[in-house]
Amino acid sequence: MIRREVAIINPEGLQSQAAVLLVQTACRFNARIRIEQGTKIINAKSMMGVLSLGVAREGTFLLCVDGEDEQAAMAALLRLIESGFAESPRK
Repeated sequence: MIRREVAIINPEGLQSQAAVLLVQTACRFNARIRIEQGTKIINAKSMMGVLSLGVAREGTFLLCVDGEDEQAAMAALLRLIESGFAESPRK
């Protein structure tokens, strides 16, 4: 299991489009991915769960990844979060 505290840097926090991107990225992996914030523990593959956290800009949470592809999953999620949820243009 890999655990890492992360901070949200994008202006809107972990809302709407950022939440969609996080859930989509998490769903690409077989690993169990959880977000822990205070007493809340949610499945990062659940849109409702992610939105229920209401993480604002500069908010932090603990990202926990466990499973066969945990290294790749954590790396992908950290890239997404650290980029401020920048999305590459679609063709």
